[in-house]
Amino acid sequence: MTKKFIPFNKPIDLTQAEMLRRSAEFYKFMKSRRTIREFSNKEVSSEVIDNCLKTAGTAPSGANQQPWHFVIIRDSSIKAQIRIAAEEEERNFYAGRAGDTWLEALEPLGTDADKPFLEKAPVLIAIFEQKYALNDQGEKIIKHYYAKESVGIATGMLISALHNVGLATLTHTPSPMNFLSKILNRPEGEKPFLLLVVGHPTEGVKVPDIDKKSLKDISSQF
Repeated sequence: MTKKFIPFNKPIDLTQAEMLRRSAEFYKFMKSRRTIREFSNKEVSSEVIDNCLKTAGTAPSGANQQPWHFVIIRDSSIKAQIRIAAEEEERNFYAGRAGDTWLEALEPLGTDADKPFLEKAPVLIAIFEQKYALNDQGEKIIKHYYAKESVGIATGMLISALHNVGLATLTHTPSPMNFLSKILNRPEGEKPFLLLVVGHPTEGVKVPDIDKKSLKDISSQF
C-alpha cells in the first residue's frame, strides 16, 4: 500500500531569544495550574469544551489509532449516579484498601471519601481508553497499540487546554472505575481511564501549600 505524505507547514519560526522567552512564560503559566476541589455552579460553554477536546484529539498516538473517547456529562441525574458509585469505591479505599502508607501520603491534601464536586461542577469528562476497535456488529477488528500511553498524552493536553481558557480541573480516579462504563453505557473494549472534573473554582477557594520537585530532581543529562 502506497503511503501518502504531505508537506509539513511549520506553524512558527522563532529566534533563540523568542524561544527562551516563550518557554519561560509557558512554564510560569502552567505552574499556576492547581487541582481544585471546590467548584462554583457557573456554566461552561459547550463550544469551549469542544475546542479543548479537539485539542486533546491532536495528541500523538500509537500507529495514529487515537484510542480515546471522551464523554461529557452535564446531566444532574447522571452526575448524581456517578457520585454515589464513586463514593462507594472511595469509602472502601479509605476504610482499608489504600493501606496506611498511601493514606499518610494523602493526609496533607485533606482528601476523604466525600466527593461533592462530582455533582457541583458543571462538567465532568469521563475519559476512556479503547483497547480495540469494534465494527458495527460489535466485532473486534483492530487492536490498539500503546493505548494507555496515548490516552495519557491526550489527557495531559486536555488539562493544559482547559487551563489555557481559565478553567479549573480535578483528576479523579476511584478504583475500580467500572461503574463509569455501566452508567455511561460504553461498549466492550473501552476501559475507564480517568474522570476529569471541570469548572470555575469557588471564590476564595484555598489549595494545599505544596511545591513541585526541582528540575534537577526530575531530569538528568548525558
